[in-house]
Amino acid sequence: MALTRLTNQSLTSITSLPAAISTGKVLQVVTATDETERSTTTTSFVTASNTLSVDITPSSTSNKIYVVAHTNCYGSNSNTNIYYTIFRDSTNLGSSADGMLALHKPQYTTSYNTASHNACMTILDFPSTTSQITYQVYIKPTGGTGYINYHNGKSVITAYEIEG
Repeated sequence: MALTRLTNQSLTSITSLPAAISTGKVLQVVTATDETERSTTTTSFVTASNTLSVDITPSSTSNKIYVVAHTNCYGSNSNTNIYYTIFRDSTNLGSSADGMLALHKPQYTTSYNTASHNACMTILDFPSTTSQITYQVYIKPTGGTGYINYHNGKSVITAYEIEG
């Protein structure tokens, strides 16, 4: 095999990589936001918000989906754990018991007993499909009330399709 020595001039003339080299390009991006305060007392994972949901259709079964969700979290009871997670359709992408993010026994910091927290969940998913997928934030308090978008804070979910 012959070696080719490149100079700076020859590097600037490269316009693409050989087809066999994967570049991990972002192929599509979908995002959704929600600014409405929502709450639940249900002690199993439920949809945190119908509008905090994105649909994406991968173009290849080898492609990955990188999902990022930023949420404003709050729990109404100092004896409560609030769990947040991301679902792909009906599959919890976090642990079945605790999800991906836990707000443990919130400690209150004001006379109004309100202490909200901004949080971020991320996951690189390998769905192995070319069918439409829905990614959505779910919430589960262990008691009391769990909130998302407390005092109408803003939550965002974004899904990126990454070339396989």
